[in-house]
Amino acid sequence: MTEGEVPGADVTDALATFATGVVIVTVRDGRDDIGTTLTAFSSVSLDPPMVLIGVGAASYLSEVLHRCDRWAVTVLSAGQRAIAGRFAAAGRPSARLLIAGEAHHRGPRSGALVIDGGSAALECETRQRVTGGDHALFIAEVLTVDYVDTGRPPLIRVNRRYR
Repeated sequence: MTEGEVPGADVTDALATFATGVVIVTVRDGRDDIGTTLTAFSSVSLDPPMVLIGVGAASYLSEVLHRCDRWAVTVLSAGQRAIAGRFAAAGRPSARLLIAGEAHHRGPRSGALVIDGGSAALECETRQRVTGGDHALFIAEVLTVDYVDTGRPPLIRVNRRYR
């Protein structure tokens, strides 16, 4: 390691102490549905309404998001820990199979799967793509707020655990 270089493990440990919400991002790619669990989700702007997601640049989801501009975000509620785990598992099948037993619908603007029972859900359209190290950032305009349920507390991830 050279002088001034920060060990990746130290950065990972430090960032794990930052509590973040947990979302599922889904996108319809032709006849298939792709989805993953993310904690790299943030509000960017209110006028126009915009959000940002960060996805591993080498991931299949990143590849699909470079082809498909419209996608959905479900902000998971505290009771949806199992769904977060399913969408985070390596080698996971189609998103349709991961939520086959869960209430869900297709977003009318994106065609992407929206999971019911979360704290909120949005449909988005990518406006800008930015490479940031080993991740791709997708900045998107919010096309519609599918639902908001303030009675359902959000699922949080901190210190590598869901809370």
